[in-house]
Amino acid sequence: MHVLFDTNVVLDVLLNREPWVGHSSAAWQANDHGHIIGYITACALTDIFYIAHRLNTLEKARAAVRICLEAFEVCTVDLAALKLAEILPGSDFEDNLQVACATRANLDLILTRDKAGFQDAAVSVMTPAELLAEIS
Repeated sequence: MHVLFDTNVVLDVLLNREPWVGHSSAAWQANDHGHIIGYITACALTDIFYIAHRLNTLEKARAAVRICLEAFEVCTVDLAALKLAEILPGSDFEDNLQVACATRANLDLILTRDKAGFQDAAVSVMTPAELLAEIS
């Protein structure tokens, strides 16, 4: 199963954010163990760096990016993905871009703890807890 990890799920793990880190970490481990194939968007890396740097040191922010590059495949954000995101019905452009990237990469689902942001997605959407129940 090919799964796009929403930025919030990745940050929950990297920043040890309670109460979400437990399920998010288990989903990340499912990726590490080959039960799923995890993806992130290229633009998620800039967000991860920015947030990690704002909350920690430059070195920890760079380490967060390195960890992601080792753990996940990266979906390209190009002109076609941006144009698709712009015409999608969702009200949040960042969420629309993740839907566009997942669609263009033929991924099976988007993993997020904010399913409301993906109500109109043409791709399945699950929370980490739902994914864990599905693959167990």
